[in-house]
Amino acid sequence: MSSPIRWLRPLCACALALTSLLAHAQYSWIDGHGTRVFSDRPPPPGTPPGRILKAPRGLEPAAEPAAASAAPATPATPATPAPDWRVRETAFRERAIKRDQEEREAQAKGRQEHEAECAWARGAQGQLTIARRVEWKNRKGEPELMSDADRARELDKVQRILPGCG
Repeated sequence: MSSPIRWLRPLCACALALTSLLAHAQYSWIDGHGTRVFSDRPPPPGTPPGRILKAPRGLEPAAEPAAASAAPATPATPATPAPDWRVRETAFRERAIKRDQEEREAQAKGRQEHEAECAWARGAQGQLTIARRVEWKNRKGEPELMSDADRARELDKVQRILPGCG
């Protein structure tokens, strides 16, 4: 009686070990979009054997002898390989340099516009503060004398601009 029990435990342990190997079966293949897929299930039917990268031991698809001799197996490669980190770093630096250059150009343009506005405000202040009538062009481009209300509005506009000019 002790003899069958003695062998029963190791036999059950081996059976459990074998079933656990099958439970952890891992497959890896390249799908139709060139993406590497990892799964515990086999690839879909119709997946070419050359695109199956990994299958559990003993569960690899059987290669047909005629197909194997007709075309040598080539390793599957993704449709677009990932760029090397040096290439990505170089592209990043080029984009950063371009972005910095565009920012400097925008700042220079903003400074030029600000200086032109300040120059206009200084000139307008001198003309608006004198006691005589000021002539300006209306919307049609025709010269006309500025009214006191127009003068006050323009002077207020100049007074808001000049503090930022320094």
